[in-house]
Amino acid sequence: AAAKSVREVIKYANGTVKARGSRLNGELHGAWSFFRQDGSLMRSGRFDRGRQIGIWKTFTRDGALVKSTNFGRTQPEQQRLGF
Repeated sequence: AAAKSVREVIKYANGTVKARGSRLNGELHGAWSFFRQDGSLMRSGRFDRGRQIGIWKTFTRDGALVKSTNFGRTQPEQQRLGF
């Protein structure tokens, strides 16, 4: 059977969204957004089966772009993020 992508929303204890994206076979996969406790977008980018890929953007609380990091197509094991 083909692997199925499952949407996921992770929340802080106060109910505010901490992260939003999808998992494929339990690993972060596709577009993800990470938020601060005040609800502002902190970072966004894409995963390929748990590895950060492509351009990741980090933002200030007021939405200004702080930096863009290009992770390329593949990354070593230490780049894997999990929850």
